[in-house]
Amino acid sequence: MDDENATKLYRVRRTILEMLNDRGYNVLDEELSQTKEDFIEKVGDEPKKEDLMMSKRKLDSSEQIRVFFPDAKSDGRSSGNFNVGIKDMKEYVEKMKRDNIQRAIMVVAENLTPFAKACLGEIATKGYFIEVFQESELLVNISHHVIVPKHYVLSSEEKMALLKRYCVKETQPAYYAWKADVVELSRRSSGALR
Repeated sequence: MDDENATKLYRVRRTILEMLNDRGYNVLDEELSQTKEDFIEKVGDEPKKEDLMMSKRKLDSSEQIRVFFPDAKSDGRSSGNFNVGIKDMKEYVEKMKRDNIQRAIMVVAENLTPFAKACLGEIATKGYFIEVFQESELLVNISHHVIVPKHYVLSSEEKMALLKRYCVKETQPAYYAWKADVVELSRRSSGALR
């Protein structure tokens, strides 16, 4: 494994661990503070992405999440795309079923095929939820950036009060897996990012 690829996988894995910690999953301090050198020593010079797979449990419940790092194969086209297909998706859902895990994160190097993207909706109707992130999205933890304000999920009362005040629909980051929640942003100053 070249140093550039090792650094990329280390940074992606670190961001995933921080994300899971932020979402309330049990992540060990040793995992969060692991150095790149320790990472390479643990996984070797040329680790398989499947060896990076991990499972974590929520601190306050039995809910688990699995993180997959598929090793995509060429789709066979002359363009040399390396996409994750429907066969891969079905394989990961079978692993989730076997281990009784309903939530997963899939970290892909490139893209999902269009059929695999469509498969995500079908999988969700069966009670299995897979979030997909590209490696490039996880090189930096966006919640640590100095210009990104702290995000909070609003209570039902706060949500109703806000919706009465504003007729605004804003999308929330997939980072925290906040579906159908209204989020308050806290900024250092009222004039920030205007």
